Amino acid sequence: MIKIMLITAIVIFFAMNMGASGIAPSFAAIYGGNLFKKKTLLFLFGLFVVLGAVALGRNVSITLGKGLIPTGFFGFEAALIILSAAAISLSLANILKIPQSTSQVTVGAIVGAGLYFRHLNVATLIFKILPMWVILPFSSYILTLAIYGKIYPPQSDNLHIYEKLFANENRLKISALIVGCYVAFAIGTNNVANAVGPLSASGILGMNLGLFLISPIFGIGALALGKGPLETAGKEIIPLGLFSSTLVSFVTASLLIVASSLGVPQSLVQLNLASIFAISCLKEGHKATWDREVIHKTFAVWLITPVFSAVISYVLFLIGEKLLFY
Repeated sequence: MIKIMLITAIVIFFAMNMGASGIAPSFAAIYGGNLFKKKTLLFLFGLFVVLGAVALGRNVSITLGKGLIPTGFFGFEAALIILSAAAISLSLANILKIPQSTSQVTVGAIVGAGLYFRHLNVATLIFKILPMWVILPFSSYILTLAIYGKIYPPQSDNLHIYEKLFANENRLKISALIVGCYVAFAIGTNNVANAVGPLSASGILGMNLGLFLISPIFGIGALALGKGPLETAGKEIIPLGLFSSTLVSFVTASLLIVASSLGVPQSLVQLNLASIFAISCLKEGHKATWDREVIHKTFAVWLITPVFSAVISYVLFLIGEKLLFY
């Protein structure tokens, strides 16, 4: 009973922190443009995360549960340590008010376990997961740069686009909200698996039931803990308008669903911020964008937290070996 209560608490804590981190890429663009009230966005975020998890959440859950280390090593204690390490790392990023990848800290924690057990599927990590972590954020940046570059800065050959955009402002407002929900759906297809994969592999919770039960906790976490990451992504980098917010959301969500269909745990946070960086580079220049302190802080956290998660996981396994489990 004590073990069940402990892992339940860890899962809730982890899912809430994932929700706090995930609200930023879902609605930071809309929030930064002051388009809708925060409470409305938080409710819609929770709803569409659930829908995405139930519809398409299995592929990434399978990768995290079987793709990196054999399921035979996924006992109750292993699942507890992996989720604890990932939760601690993600919580650190939220404290620093930097939207961080839930997928990367989870993969880091599983890698730590694989190193401890000496059974890590290096091929899956190097040839399937890591390349996508580079290719997709870069694609998000390039796609946004190419599309938004067609209308910015305003020139004689693109003024007709501006006229159409301003003439349909109300429709754009609704479109931005719809696309934000699309992002939340994409998060459900990918990020809920970070908690469900280890639980399913260890036999603690069935995959379908886990996706359905854990996804609503994302909304609770967004409500309780999501203000800092939302402010950072939505307002501290570059304020976004109707068209740019919709573009950011659509590009990043589409790329994440591609990753989900391939079973790759992917960072929507990084896809989203890469897209926002592209708009900032067009509006303020590359040098002004990359010289911002928040940009340096963001990249530092992105690099450190997955490694930190792997180290914590490995150390916790060593402690467990001496004191508790093995």
